[in-house]
Amino acid sequence: MKPKVLFFDIETAPNLAYVWGKYEQDVIAFVNEFHLLSFAYKWLGSDKVKCETIKGQGGDDKKLAKKLRDLFDQADIVIAHNGDSFDIKKARARFVFHGLKPPSQFATVDTLKVARKYFSFNSNRLNDLGIYLKVGEKVKHTGFDLWLGCLKDNKKSWKLLEKYNKQDVSLLEKVYHKLLPWMERHPNMALLQDRDGCPKCGSKHVHKDGVYANSMSLQQRWECQKCHGKFLTRRK
Repeated sequence: MKPKVLFFDIETAPNLAYVWGKYEQDVIAFVNEFHLLSFAYKWLGSDKVKCETIKGQGGDDKKLAKKLRDLFDQADIVIAHNGDSFDIKKARARFVFHGLKPPSQFATVDTLKVARKYFSFNSNRLNDLGIYLKVGEKVKHTGFDLWLGCLKDNKKSWKLLEKYNKQDVSLLEKVYHKLLPWMERHPNMALLQDRDGCPKCGSKHVHKDGVYANSMSLQQRWECQKCHGKFLTRRK
């Protein structure tokens, strides 16, 4: 059985709070804390990006949080840009707020961490990576007014937010596939399928690529014919 790999991205409402000024101010008190506005997602191998929102639910994100928790529960690997520090933690904050059970354990791939670890791009933002790698860019929008429009239940704002959210996931997957061959610590896709093959994409189409010598032993080098990733195994 193929591993279930989930690409996702969330959009949240801003915090509403009292402050004394405008620049780098401490919050005196929160009026309303953040909640989920929407999330977009796509399963690896599927052509369709889907988007769920709280439109028409009066600002209550419990149903939205439950849907996202259920997706996490199905996934073997969850992929997001800045997902480890933002998207996954923000989602979990809403899960526990609503009294939802934790999802089953899953591995993560954070493309922001990958970009920082293996490369020296001028910018590691998703939009800039998409442009640099020639795979696309984010949907242009009206800035903070877009989020305010959604909070005011403006139909045009919701339509643009859904488009923006879905494009982020499409762009995320394209950037991920560009970076995949370079990842040395990707969750082992072959192991998840209980077979020999490329640990990065799970393909059986690999061939030997010489040997690698460290201070202790020789290891077999391999190259995947699908994702073009390189990996090592013990030499038999």
